[in-house]
Amino acid sequence: MTDRPSGPSSAPRPDAGPARPDAARSAGSVLERSGLVIVDKPAGMTSHDVVSRLRRLFRTKRVGHAGTLDPDATGVLVVGVERGTKFLAHLVSDDKRYTADIAFGTTTVTDDAAGEVLTRATPEALAAVTEDRIRTAFSHQVGEIMQRPSSVSSVKVDGRRAHELVREGREVTLPARPVTVHALDVTAVADGAAAPVPTASVAVHCSSGTFIRAIARDVGEELGVGGHVTALRRTAVGPFGIDGARTLDALEAEARAGEDSAADGSGPADDAAPAGGAAPVPALSLTLDEAVVRSFPVREISDAEGADLALGKWLRPVGMRGVYAAVTPSGRAVALVRERGDRAASVFVARPHGLS
Repeated sequence: MTDRPSGPSSAPRPDAGPARPDAARSAGSVLERSGLVIVDKPAGMTSHDVVSRLRRLFRTKRVGHAGTLDPDATGVLVVGVERGTKFLAHLVSDDKRYTADIAFGTTTVTDDAAGEVLTRATPEALAAVTEDRIRTAFSHQVGEIMQRPSSVSSVKVDGRRAHELVREGREVTLPARPVTVHALDVTAVADGAAAPVPTASVAVHCSSGTFIRAIARDVGEELGVGGHVTALRRTAVGPFGIDGARTLDALEAEARAGEDSAADGSGPADDAAPAGGAAPVPALSLTLDEAVVRSFPVREISDAEGADLALGKWLRPVGMRGVYAAVTPSGRAVALVRERGDRAASVFVARPHGLS
């Protein structure tokens, strides 16, 4: 088999910006229905609650999410639909961004405002918390650090989620593990001289597995007064940012608009419900092709090479490191590929032979 060497396209494609225009589409083939939905999760819902809503909206059980958000947290939740769920297993992002508000003087069992209060600092101790001390304590959370995850979390202990054990009344102390905080900016501070309860607002750029609640806990511990998160918002997961996210209400409205358009015949022909009776569903944020290209470096391949990958065959290597996307001239992302020795073999076939 022959290969075309990768050129300038070997870098991941940039974020394409906001989601595609709000227009419901009719259910098509599996590949046409496959891709990602970038959701702006509201507070008060679990990540699984969001998945349940999208299963109904997209009329399929094949929906899953990457990167759990706490129920009280808001922001970017990456959701896969149809073959997009299988793609999520390969979407390992070591690049997440959050904004958070933190209050000092109180510790809670969950390290956020939802948990039972464990300790309260004295007014004298709070008055001694200066802005300089707050900023210095946060600076100690930057870089490669050892962090103990919050006990009420999805981290597994002997096969069970830590939060399940805590709810059963068991004391859970998770071991510290390495995480990376690439940057932490303190965007606002009210110290003990300015407010009875010192607070801080931060913007954090960190690796996957970093707990912002644990940062709040550890900074409060260093200050000697305790601390917990009062508001948390995820603003990006890898190349998927909040600007391209849609709320559940917007997705619901899009689906309703598509149904109304199909019913009165006012919408474009391809937006109407197909003859089989399937109703319109919201548009994907990214098709599977777009999601793959957005997330991985690209190797351009020929149509013949794409056909080989779709059949599970391998290509000759071209010297690219790590996992990359193999993309045909028409923009079809056929597979994710890794080179080992004299073979470039697929680790995930997005467009297997026979699947339309």
